[in-house]
Amino acid sequence: MSRPALQPLDDFSGSLSQKVHASLKKAILTLVYRPGELMQKPEICAQLGVSRSPVSEAMTRLAGEGLVEIIPQAGTYVTRFSMAEIREGAFLREALELAAVESVAATITDEQLLLLKRNIRIQEALMEDGDTAGFHQLDAQMHELILSFTGYRRLAALAETSWVHVNRARHLNLPMPGRMQTTLAEHKAIVSALEARDPQAAREATRHHLGQLIRSLGPLIIERPELFSSS
Repeated sequence: MSRPALQPLDDFSGSLSQKVHASLKKAILTLVYRPGELMQKPEICAQLGVSRSPVSEAMTRLAGEGLVEIIPQAGTYVTRFSMAEIREGAFLREALELAAVESVAATITDEQLLLLKRNIRIQEALMEDGDTAGFHQLDAQMHELILSFTGYRRLAALAETSWVHVNRARHLNLPMPGRMQTTLAEHKAIVSALEARDPQAAREATRHHLGQLIRSLGPLIIERPELFSSS
């Protein structure tokens, strides 16, 4: 079975090494490259049409983000999932999102609600089409919208940084039967609480939603132990 193509560099902005980094990071986060897999530089260079230098620079940056492990004389491997890192990331993201959604519930405008409801309608259509990748993208966009409604410009970037290992693990979870339907229901509950301008209900709906991922990963550790680190 052939590997899905890496996303073209023209889809990203920045220097050449930044574009290569963005493409490889997207491939790791979406499990195009699986945990524990060796990343072949010649294959990457051929796919992206670049020399080894920007690929090496990108891999060094990915290593700093904890997404790959560079082993001298052996190669670069995608890091396996670490439940310690996933739990820490989930803890940080929950702290940020609970504070954000509680604040937004008290200040949300009709125009902002319209954006969230439109997002939910598209999620519903993607779920009906069985488009897991598209649904995942709209899921992330919904959370970004809520964070942006606080007016704090750096909040979304902070949340994304804390969520990087959790986000990768989510791609194991979302294709599971019934998970998109459950996720959509959780999203609707959050938006309903925001529409009611009820900070406590919005906070509890968000806490429930974010907590589902950690609970659902438990069986996967047993079913797919090769994807998780032993620590």
